[in-house]
Amino acid sequence: MLNSVALLIFPSIGAALKLTQAQFGLWAALAIHDTSSVVGAAAKYGPVALGIATTVKLARALWIVPISVATAIVRGTKAKIQWPWFIGLFCLAAVCNTYLPAGTHTYVVAVKLAKIGLTVTLFLIGTGISVATIKRVGHRPLLHGIVLWLLVSVGSLWLIRIGWIVL
Repeated sequence: MLNSVALLIFPSIGAALKLTQAQFGLWAALAIHDTSSVVGAAAKYGPVALGIATTVKLARALWIVPISVATAIVRGTKAKIQWPWFIGLFCLAAVCNTYLPAGTHTYVVAVKLAKIGLTVTLFLIGTGISVATIKRVGHRPLLHGIVLWLLVSVGSLWLIRIGWIVL
């Protein structure tokens, strides 16, 4: 629910605060939890914001791999680690874009398909939110989530604005 709110209000807040596209992209990647919402908000703000937000968000997601392995080692478990598929696809896309420049025309088509996929994903995420779900979860976890979301959103924005977090 909060990702949907961020998708709608972050671009307006960024514009009101006159954030550069680089600042906005960084803020979206740090403050919005869901990758598709990060991409959606940044796409509304501009192409530079989209590039930075996507790269920073997916680079952060790459940390899932070493943290999962380290946690399994520390806990001494032989649990099967499920790797998020989008991380592998992100790495594959980066390698193709870097080492296979002849595929530029194909990449343009892939970007268009990705935007369509993003729209469908955001729609499906939005349809999963219901009053019944919110009632089932209860007000305390919802309030907790809202407070944490506000702290991360405002705190990361403040750190970016004062120049403590830069690209």
